[in-house]
Amino acid sequence: MAQPAISAQDLTYRYGDLVAVDHVSFDVAEGEVLGFLGPNGAGKSTSVKILTGQLRPAEGKALLLGQDITRRTNAVQAHIGVSFETTNLYEQMTAVENLNLFARLFGIHDFKAGPLLEKVGLGGRDKERVANYSKGMKQRLMLARALVNNPRILFLDEPTDGLDPVSSQTVHAIIREAADKGTTVFLTTHDMVEADKLSNRVAFINRGQIVALDTPARLKREYGKRAILVEVEMADGDTEVREITLDNGDTPQMLHDLFQSERIVTVHSEEATLEDIFVEITGRGLHG
Repeated sequence: MAQPAISAQDLTYRYGDLVAVDHVSFDVAEGEVLGFLGPNGAGKSTSVKILTGQLRPAEGKALLLGQDITRRTNAVQAHIGVSFETTNLYEQMTAVENLNLFARLFGIHDFKAGPLLEKVGLGGRDKERVANYSKGMKQRLMLARALVNNPRILFLDEPTDGLDPVSSQTVHAIIREAADKGTTVFLTTHDMVEADKLSNRVAFINRGQIVALDTPARLKREYGKRAILVEVEMADGDTEVREITLDNGDTPQMLHDLFQSERIVTVHSEEATLEDIFVEITGRGLHG
């Protein structure tokens, strides 16, 4: 069995009497995108800080690329890229200067910032001071900076926050390309559609504990409702939605009768969203 890119083993962290991360364990495979989801204060940020070597766990350990991050911090950090929601760019520098600085810090010679800035859609603004950038442009520059060292593990916190739909699609394409090339992506986001679209698996964390960890599809099958929603057109031109549960013995006959007697406008399956699943498991929303 291949060694996981990330292995969290009984991770625990406390702020005084508050247990922020409570004996958390999970593995993330090479080239896997793991969506790490939970409301504010659930332990997401603390977990990421432990995994990236910014905090030392009170108990347990985090292995990245087979190495203990607390013992081999510099060696591990040379192979990871990090883009947090809060920007920490050098705003009096240009985008090119920001990337060149980080390339030097990683000891990368003959680094070319241009192709990376083109990839994130900043090619035409590469020589402007970052202070003049919009929030969305800064987010894209943060992503470019996280890719400077061609990381084997990429930590992304709300990577499309503040981006327009076109820019978000660009970021999604970059994430997929990185994963396809073998980079492990640890993604925290409040955008459940984004998490569903990009993640091979999702982990729900609540009050410091992992309460569910599986593929989005399997979670939906386990917690979702198996039903078909049929929109029919009424005599007055309005529409009405009929719900037919799939697991009843008379489902085929009900569908047949509906198609025979009604004017069908749309038909689609009903499934739980990741937000629905989280609420069902924990009794609280992802934003609260």
